[in-house]
Amino acid sequence: MKKTKPDITNKNTGDTWIYTQAVKEHFFQPKNLLLEDPEETEYDAQGMVGSPACGDVMRVWLKIDKKNDTIKEFKWRTFGCASAIATTSMLSVMITEPNNQKSEEGMKIDEALKIRPQDIMKRLGGLPDRKIHCSVLGDKALRAALNNWFRKTKQFDRITTASQQIIDPNTKTTDADIEEAVLEGALTLEAVQERTKVAIGRPDLIPKVEELIRFYREKYFDPNSK
Repeated sequence: MKKTKPDITNKNTGDTWIYTQAVKEHFFQPKNLLLEDPEETEYDAQGMVGSPACGDVMRVWLKIDKKNDTIKEFKWRTFGCASAIATTSMLSVMITEPNNQKSEEGMKIDEALKIRPQDIMKRLGGLPDRKIHCSVLGDKALRAALNNWFRKTKQFDRITTASQQIIDPNTKTTDADIEEAVLEGALTLEAVQERTKVAIGRPDLIPKVEELIRFYREKYFDPNSK
């Protein structure tokens, strides 16, 4: 059987990655990409995640139908890898494609907030395991933009926040550290501990760590994954 030639080979580790045709299409021909900053009043809401100092940065601009509570336009720009670009391009299509939730234009905001990264990856036909953590930039930027909209329109009860909580004071491991470990493929307690050292010597913390692993595994992967 002829082996599929990898699209990317890491020269340092030898790891190889194969991208689906859908991922390549959205990387080379991204949909709803905005190359220049718009006028301040052109869009109803905007959000940004990441930091130029760290590398990956994602910005999202939205046009919202206030009467119908739908997202009419989803524009974005990122400094990121192929996975970040492809998943955000696909997310923008999923939210603005016609006939979403019986709406003629755009998706209901509440439905958009229910989209999980694995829903996007399913539409793309999957991503390499080592690149899944790159795929959530668009999702987080969308939520930041919607929070911006909720604040503008005084819908404070709809704002969602993600604060970091220290889980292990000895190693200063936070819930965000555990989330990142799961995104990078650590799906068991042992794998997370190998990466973060969380709860080593603190068996009383293990139930909380396992609960977080289950939560992030369901959020980003197949809920039945082990």
